[in-house]
Amino acid sequence: MTAVAALLGAMAAAPAPTPTPTSGWTAGAAGATQERPYVYLEGPAGSVLEDTLSVSNPGARPLTVRLGGQGTPLAFAARTVTVPARTRADVPFAVTVTAGTAPGDHRGTVTVAADGREVRVPVHLRVSGPSLAALTVEDVRLDASGTLRYTLVNRGSTVLTPRLSVRADGTFGTVLDRPSRALPLTLRPGESATRTEPWPHPPALDSVTVHLRATAPGATPAEARAERVFVSTGAAVAGTGALLAAAGAAALALRRRRARAVEEAENPVEQAQLVDVTAGADR
Repeated sequence: MTAVAALLGAMAAAPAPTPTPTSGWTAGAAGATQERPYVYLEGPAGSVLEDTLSVSNPGARPLTVRLGGQGTPLAFAARTVTVPARTRADVPFAVTVTAGTAPGDHRGTVTVAADGREVRVPVHLRVSGPSLAALTVEDVRLDASGTLRYTLVNRGSTVLTPRLSVRADGTFGTVLDRPSRALPLTLRPGESATRTEPWPHPPALDSVTVHLRATAPGATPAEARAERVFVSTGAAVAGTGALLAAAGAAALALRRRRARAVEEAENPVEQAQLVDVTAGADR
C-alpha cells in the first residue's frame, strides 16, 4: 500500500504533458469540395438566412475551436466545437436580418479561434429592396486657427465612398479653393464619420464663408457652409492705428472749424466792413 501510494503521489505531482499545437487548421464557408473565402447571404429585411461554417483539422489530435461574430446578428448551433483529428466539421449558423435593416450591402465577420490564432471569415450580406444613395454634410464648424470640422452621414441604403471639395470666399474674392478629391473612408448605411480639414494659413483680417461639397456615386451632392471673421493680433493693431489716425485728422479739422467760428463771433464789425466793401465793389 505504501508503494502504491507513493506511486500515485508521484503521478499526481508530475506535470501534465503539453499538447502539441495544431497550427495547420483552416476555416471558411462550407463548400462542396473546399472552403469558400467568404460567406454570401441575400434576403429581405425580417428574414433569417442560414449557411455553414467549415473547420478542417489535418492534425493528429482533436482541435477545439471557439466561434464568434461581429457586425451582423449571428447565431451558431454551438459556440465551441471539437473537431476530431484529420477531420472536417461543418457548423451551421444563421444571420437574422431585423425588420428595420436598410436595403443594400452590409458586412460582418465570423471568427474562429484555436491554439492562439484566429481566422476571420467575411460575411457579405445583401438585403433586398429598393436601394438609395444619400449623403449629408452636418455640424460644420470653422475655428480661429482655420481648422474645419464636419461630419459626413450615410442616410441611404448603399455603401458610399465620398469625395470632398472646399472653397472659401472672403470680402474681396476666393481665398481657398481645393478641388474634389476622394476621402480615405467608406460609409456603410447609417454610418457617420467626423473629420477635420486643416487650413494652415487663413486670412489675418477678413470675413470668410467656407463652402463644402460632398459627393458619392449615385447620391445627390451634399453642400454645407460655415462663416467666421478672422482678426489676428497684428491686423488688429494695424487696423486700430489706421482708425486712430483717421480720428485724429477729423478732430483736428473740427478744432480748426470751431476756432474760425469763435474768431468770427469775436470780431463782428470787421466781418461786416469786409462785406460792405465787397458789396460796394460789386456796385
